[in-house]
Parts: sequence; structure tokens; C-alpha cells
Amino acid sequence: MKKIFILILILVSINTFSQDLVKDSEKTETKMESFASKTGVITKFTDINLDKLKSSYTVAETRIRKISSGNTERYFYQIEKPNEYENSTASIEYSDLLEVIKALNSLKSEVESDIRSDPDYMENKFITEDGFQLGYYITKGKATWYLKLEKYGSDKTLFINDLEKIERNFLDAKNKIEELKI
Repeated sequence: MKKIFILILILVSINTFSQDLVKDSEKTETKMESFASKTGVITKFTDINLDKLKSSYTVAETRIRKISSGNTERYFYQIEKPNEYENSTASIEYSDLLEVIKALNSLKSEVESDIRSDPDYMENKFITEDGFQLGYYITKGKATWYLKLEKYGSDKTLFINDLEKIERNFLDAKNKIEELKI
């Protein structure tokens, strides 16, 4: 009887553990993946390069990606960071780009008061539905701005020295998309 009970307990534990692994490994589709992976229609990708984005340690490529799927078009602002083995790419849908620009303005208005509060550590950020992050952290009285391009994985972050440059790049992307929509 004891052996049967132990066997049942082990089987239940294994089943529960394997379900947790499946949940952890499930990755939600981004807006771009969802739109671009429609079946039964022709999908066309068109890239329009923008100015490069210089960060503390690397230079990222930026572009507008227009995706036509059937009779529908969507526009994404992409930032691609070169890595040794695999590049990291953020694909920010147009409506999310507008929210990122608003968030940047809000974060800019808060950074000086956050620095003055003299925290040991503070982080203030905005995250899109797809996991792109824009924010800053404060240590030793100094703010460091960053962009985290992808929700999962390591080495997906750009540290920004020139905040005006990223702001200009966001606005250029917004304006280019609006020009392309006409």
C-alpha cells in the first residue's frame, strides 16, 4: 500500500512540475509576430532605414518596417542591437510608439526630482504590451537611461548617453510612418 501511495505521489508531482515548465516556456506573440504570421494571405515586408542610434557600448540600426498582409498594412519602428551571436530587435507598433513618446516626455519631467530625492537606487520605466522598455535608473545621484529591446533573454539593453538623440529618433520614426500612411 505504501509503494502505491508513493508511486501516485511521484506521478502527481512530475505531472504538476511539467505543467509549470510548459507555462514558463510559453511566450506570448508580439503584435508584429501576430500580424505577420497570418496564413492564407500574401505578406510583404518593406524596410525604410533611419539614422543609427548610438548607445554607450554599441550602435543600433533603426528602421520603419511596413508589413502588408492581404489588404491591411501596419507600421513598426524597429531598433536592432548587434550582439555576438544573435541580434536583439524591438518592433514597436505605431500606436505603441505614440505611447512611448508620451512616456518619454513624462519620464523626462520626473528625472530631476527623482535625482534630488537621493535614493540608493531607483528605477522609473515604461513598458509596452510587447515588452519594450524605456526608462532610467538612479544610483549615486546619477540617472542612466536605457532601452530594453526584448522581454526575454540577456544582452537586450541599450544604455543611452544622448537622450535628445533617442527622442529625435522616436519623432523621426513617428513622422516617417505618418508620411508613409498617406
